[in-house]
Amino acid sequence: MVSMMKFLNQILCLSLVLSISMTTLSSAQTCSNYKFSSNNVFDSCNDLPFLDSFLHYTYESSTGSLHIAYRHTKLTSGKWVAWAVNPTSTGMVGAQAIVAYPQSDGTVRVYTSPIRSYQTSLQEGDLSFNVSGLSATYENNEIVVLASLKLSQDLGNGGTINTVWQDGSMSGNSLLPHPTSGNNVRSLSTLNLVSGVSAAAGGAGGSSKLRKRNIHGILNGVSWGIMMPIGAIIARYLRVAKSADPAWFYIHVFCQASAYIIGVAGWATGLKLGGDSPGIQYSTHRAIGIALFSLATVQVFAMFLRPKPEHKHRLYWNIYHHTIGYTIIILGVVNVFKGLGILSPKKQWKNAYIGIIVALAIVATLLEAFTWYVVIKRRKLEAKTAQHGASNGARSQYA
Repeated sequence: MVSMMKFLNQILCLSLVLSISMTTLSSAQTCSNYKFSSNNVFDSCNDLPFLDSFLHYTYESSTGSLHIAYRHTKLTSGKWVAWAVNPTSTGMVGAQAIVAYPQSDGTVRVYTSPIRSYQTSLQEGDLSFNVSGLSATYENNEIVVLASLKLSQDLGNGGTINTVWQDGSMSGNSLLPHPTSGNNVRSLSTLNLVSGVSAAAGGAGGSSKLRKRNIHGILNGVSWGIMMPIGAIIARYLRVAKSADPAWFYIHVFCQASAYIIGVAGWATGLKLGGDSPGIQYSTHRAIGIALFSLATVQVFAMFLRPKPEHKHRLYWNIYHHTIGYTIIILGVVNVFKGLGILSPKKQWKNAYIGIIVALAIVATLLEAFTWYVVIKRRKLEAKTAQHGASNGARSQYA
């Protein structure tokens, strides 16, 4: 039992270490050595960190003119792309976008579209600033958009603008909504047109929304997805050892209470993220999260109504407690995988969590077999002892 506890502690520590941070891949290509077929030349360029995209630009501070070439590579057929400047915030709403997509006749349609809400269908419309020289080409699975923007000569913020870029699928000539997970919700940054420095929107350390999403994922992954199963393993298998009574109970309560507190914090960050992004909905993930919080809260308060072991209603309370507990564990693990699908981190993080769950399942299986062995052996010994005692009693009666 001691070695089992050490193993569980190692699993928990490993999960915490693996969940400390989420990292993302930078684009494998670079923009600095790219040559345009139209012989266009730009003063600066940036390798955008997501969606295989690049921005080339020349900024004339005296006139406020920004000449850009937006490149989106590795496109498959039936895709649209967009690049935008947001004069009012770092998000999608308020962005002044340039949209392009290949048509069936081989040409590329390119137009401007102001985004006023999350439910936008990217309809054509005038932007809040003038756009000229708008054109686009599609060749070798790459769309190149060229445009000149007439921005305010006094940008404020030291010449920094907020940029957003996207891609999505099409149905015929209709633009479908872009994915609301993975790199499609990370593709925003700030760009200083004077220094050329680009950073993820919200600071050099990454966007505040992305940090909140990662924190949300870490808190819920560790609590519902790891600590809850470990707490259940402790309760089911440590109690078999008589020497572990009542220590197993307090360890179990501590583990599950800690998981609940951390899980509630993760649940609260999820509500905040949902409130900050009303147009982005993950209905199944959200519904499971609400169910987890509700069931776990009921479970916590039910502890105060726990009958004593000898009480006639204790059996029914145990059935309720175990049913709700295992339901929470199953829903927790399922929702962690749902969250991993939304965050789309490096594959190694999902593999690490799968490894932890598989390790816990193997431990539980081995301990289940050992527990039944101990219980059966103990019952046989008790039966033998009782039979021996009865035989001694009968002999003494006739002595």
